[in-house]
Amino acid sequence: MKRLTYFASVLLLGLLLAVGAMAQADAFGPVRSAIRNSNARELAQLFAPSVELSFDGDKQSYSATQAEFVMKDFFSKHAPASFEFIHYGGSNEGTTYAVGRYTGKEGAYRMFVKMKTTGSTLKIATIEFTKE
Repeated sequence: MKRLTYFASVLLLGLLLAVGAMAQADAFGPVRSAIRNSNARELAQLFAPSVELSFDGDKQSYSATQAEFVMKDFFSKHAPASFEFIHYGGSNEGTTYAVGRYTGKEGAYRMFVKMKTTGSTLKIATIEFTKE
């Protein structure tokens, strides 16, 4: 009987972790779509009022409107050949993040996207690109 209870507990915990990971992946679906399509306007709709953008360690904070133009410039110079998130994570404070691989004509980048809860929705607070 103890064995059955233990097995049921482990199975339930596994299911809860899987559901949490899928929920995080779903939150990043619109981000993934905007990046794959090089659509800075669509991406900007997901920005928090202030966004930190980093390109190879050069970090700057921008308003959502300014960040849209910075991302539009980046996409025009480094159009994606492929993009995929490879890891998702989060904190108890409502911050979620994803790590991805962005491959363009000029090379590959490790990409980090952090989202924070603003009001009742998740908004992009940080995007970092690091050339591999």
